[in-house]
Amino acid sequence: MKIIRFQDSAGSVQYGRLGDNDRVTLLEGELLSGLRDTGRDATVKKLLAPIEPPVVYCIGLNYVRHAEEGGLKPPEFPVVFMKSPATVQNPGDPIELPRQLRSDEVDYECELAVVIGKKCKNATQQNALDFVLGYTCANDVSARDWQGKWGGSQWCRGKTFDTFAPLGPCLVTTDEVKNPNSLGIRTVLNGETLQDWNTEDMIFNVRRLIEFLSGSTTLLPGTVILTGTPHGIGAARKPPIFLKAGDSITIEIDGIGKLTNPVIDEPLK
Repeated sequence: MKIIRFQDSAGSVQYGRLGDNDRVTLLEGELLSGLRDTGRDATVKKLLAPIEPPVVYCIGLNYVRHAEEGGLKPPEFPVVFMKSPATVQNPGDPIELPRQLRSDEVDYECELAVVIGKKCKNATQQNALDFVLGYTCANDVSARDWQGKWGGSQWCRGKTFDTFAPLGPCLVTTDEVKNPNSLGIRTVLNGETLQDWNTEDMIFNVRRLIEFLSGSTTLLPGTVILTGTPHGIGAARKPPIFLKAGDSITIEIDGIGKLTNPVIDEPLK
């Protein structure tokens, strides 16, 4: 099932099932406890991020070719950082380039996002996918100057500005994604494809990431895991390509869809 979260014409937040020819039928219930398709047509006024996560775990350097483009050895264990829930942005809403804490090196990263559906602790690689509700597209937007030069060797400052985690356009349940590590994944900036690879290149696959992140640690329902980006990031290009106001960026994953966001300067009051 492809599930969207949206506002209807009255401004109420609803869930819908995205079907053939983009028809949306209304779902009743709660995303994490169960949804039922009513079969009634739904009117989508505004598309929202498919999940409001309690936390966003992120994995760095998780593609072989991405590590190579940075001249880095593949890590022995997953490289983990976190994003605030306030970083989550809706499809179609703008990525804001930081201006109060200014960054002129804001980069894109196409990523497969995993949504945990039930409380998960000490999962094994064998049962890890049993805890997954579904998958969506993500853009791990990154201020490289704050990440690399001014963050005191920590990545979180450069990764946690508002709007730096667009998610969507839908949540695709696990019955439609048999193998999350066999999906084409792309970034298209202003019509130009800058990343085009496959999730099979992950150093630590989705099963291993869930096993690792849940080790001695409870992953709450709704937790989102961003699983890393392939090669082709803007900072690694010669010359570098960074986001600027007026850009339009799309993250696309086979079987899931396209997540598109415009780019603007942060409005300052």
